Amino acid sequence: MPIAFRIRVPILLLYATLPVHTYARVGEAEVRKGPRGGPCFTIAAREARLGAPDFQAIAVWDGTRPVWKMAMPKGHTFPLTYGMCVPYGGRVAALPRTASTALSPGRVYNVRIDARAGGARAASAYEARFCVARREDGSAVVHQIGSGGGRHTVECAAQGE
Repeated sequence: MPIAFRIRVPILLLYATLPVHTYARVGEAEVRKGPRGGPCFTIAAREARLGAPDFQAIAVWDGTRPVWKMAMPKGHTFPLTYGMCVPYGGRVAALPRTASTALSPGRVYNVRIDARAGGARAASAYEARFCVARREDGSAVVHQIGSGGGRHTVECAAQGE
């Protein structure tokens, strides 16, 4: 029996015995301009069609470290719909959160929303990449960076100089 077959069979059997939640799907988050001009976060419209997940926690990373995170107290949650948006800095006094760090123009950030799936095909986490760019008038604009990067990545990089 070839060695590759002898190695693959036990690995496949291991995967077959893991609980279903181990295979949880990561969906797409959406980053929008929030009520105070900074970013706010929710699930993408196509994700919302699969069911509204129960919000658990959110974290924004600058690549190596968290710049802000917030979590629901154990046993508490709310359905996160597409129409809702959690603002960066989480100004909800009742929720445990860290102080938010100012977002630097041009730097690429990652956001992850952890949730309990609200439908059979809903994800257990939602992720996106974004940056904040400055306009000539000094106002900020939030750019979500798609999986392919493209135009928004160039706009973000130009702001970082």
